[in-house]
Amino acid sequence: MTREAYERAYSEGRHYTLRFLLSRGAGQDSAEDIAQTAWLRGWERLSHLRNDELVLVWVNTIALNLYRRSIRQERRFQNLQDPIYTPGSMNLAALDLARILGFCRTPDRLLLEAQIGGSSAKEIAKAQGLSQTAVRIRLFRARRAARRAAEARRLSSRLTSKRAA
Repeated sequence: MTREAYERAYSEGRHYTLRFLLSRGAGQDSAEDIAQTAWLRGWERLSHLRNDELVLVWVNTIALNLYRRSIRQERRFQNLQDPIYTPGSMNLAALDLARILGFCRTPDRLLLEAQIGGSSAKEIAKAQGLSQTAVRIRLFRARRAARRAAEARRLSSRLTSKRAA
């Protein structure tokens, strides 16, 4: 494709690219920027175009990829919302965690508390004189045992409440 042919395609097709991006949910300003960038990238990579008649489709594909990339970038930089706490609310997760840790055997509870405290498997292994693999296996088994104990307690309390009713 010659420079003049690409220039004609740009002047005839840039509003189609803009409309295409707007139909995909892009805002007006970002759609204009992305469309302009897509046509520029098309010009830079013009040697990759196999069929001159498909230049608009090709540029719209570039524009769509640029738009998707911009959406991913925006998601990475969104502010996290603060959790909503009322002044009198209690941290129920901490209470549940304390109750579940109470079901565990002492060695399992110590391992889980170290992990919850922020220690890595490597740090726990060094402190206890074990290998990292051994710590990971023990943590896996401790979590599984805590889960089973919590489920058993939940089932027994459910059965007890049904008998009482």
